[in-house]
Amino acid sequence: MFCASCVRAPLKPPTADVPASFDSAAAAGTSWPSEQWYREFSSDELTALVEAAANDNLDLSEARARVKQADARARQAGAAILPAVDAVGNANFLAGHSASSGSGHETDWSALLSASYEIDFWGKNRAAVNAAGFAAAASRAERDTVALTTLAGVANGYFEVLALRERLAIARSNLEAARRLLEVVQARFSAGLASPVELATQKTALASAEMVIPDLEQRQFEALAALALLLGRAPEGFKVEEQSLAELREPRVGAGLPSELLTRRPDIAMAEANLQSAHADVAAARAALYPSISLTAQAGVQNPALNAAVLSLPGTGPTVNLGASVIQAIFNHGRLRAVQAEAEAKDEELLAAYRAAILAALRDVENTLSALQHLNEQQSFEQENLRQSERAFEGAKLRYQAGSGDFLILLEAQRTMYAARDHEMQYKLARLQTLVSLCKALGGGWQGGPAPATARPAPTAPAS
Repeated sequence: MFCASCVRAPLKPPTADVPASFDSAAAAGTSWPSEQWYREFSSDELTALVEAAANDNLDLSEARARVKQADARARQAGAAILPAVDAVGNANFLAGHSASSGSGHETDWSALLSASYEIDFWGKNRAAVNAAGFAAAASRAERDTVALTTLAGVANGYFEVLALRERLAIARSNLEAARRLLEVVQARFSAGLASPVELATQKTALASAEMVIPDLEQRQFEALAALALLLGRAPEGFKVEEQSLAELREPRVGAGLPSELLTRRPDIAMAEANLQSAHADVAAARAALYPSISLTAQAGVQNPALNAAVLSLPGTGPTVNLGASVIQAIFNHGRLRAVQAEAEAKDEELLAAYRAAILAALRDVENTLSALQHLNEQQSFEQENLRQSERAFEGAKLRYQAGSGDFLILLEAQRTMYAARDHEMQYKLARLQTLVSLCKALGGGWQGGPAPATARPAPTAPAS
């Protein structure tokens, strides 16, 4: 019997070192996003697009196929802990001739059931089952990570299309304002009240306003194509219905405790499952260093009833064959030790990856909370900037039309108003996309399922 000090305890994921709370003030709320967080934006079209992507996105389809593969590998590994039973049929025709005895022939045949079983004394097979079970769990978590990333991409892409559409409307409005102002300058120039420089300057401003529109149209086309790709569709004929960003509702989402985040992110669950799988691989590699014990049995009917080197029983009859074998590797040029070293190094790699996943999750949440906090602080300034720029442009235009205003002041007021309108639309887009990023960083309402049934601690082999 091996002593207790020779038995290595099952490995477990390390205790995560997480802060007690998030730093950002925006983390005061504790309303984690729901599983259908995208519905909280109150857009039926967005909901329809997200649900279509959940069914048809090609990256997600690939991830679902990988889950099926991992589940199949887990079932393959599980087969090793049960006996294997086969049906065996043989038939041999023998013929010969002797000068003294003449000719002879016979037909030997058998119909047998054969069973074999490896006694998993050191837990090698159970560890392999655990490794495959945790790998399957990691594959499911990876699928959920892909789904969360895809659905967040759909929401961000949809908001970008709407924002570009509204920015195009603002650019066209600015173009129209530039044309009307050019008519005023042209009339004043014809009356001798404006200089050629003022006329040329306004024509330049009109050309600059026209140059913006093709660029925004191209960006809108590319955003629509990217959104179509996320939905698994061709870009040809794909359209988004008219809707303003102002019609969307901002969901009320907040972060709870950082420790809770560890159970709400599928990427952390994937890293933990990969680490558990690596632990099981280490146990399997260690157990492979020790003897393997196998039992075999055959039973059925054969002719001759017993065919052995010393004794044969002619005729047809029942037969039973029993056997046992013990195999211990003596010399394999360090192959098994190398396999164990590789498994232990892989375990160290995935331990670092698990810790990195936790830190990345905390970073994602802190970044989005900080961004949301600063956007909240910026909101009143954005509104005031837009309001005052519109008032300044209207006042400068009226003074210029009345002949008492300076043209350069009017031109600057026009540029400022357009920049304020365009920036305000980009601000709205940034708020919505930051909220989507926050929902994604908080796991998007994901809740991990129970560990796979095969993923139980495996017996550990004694360490030499």
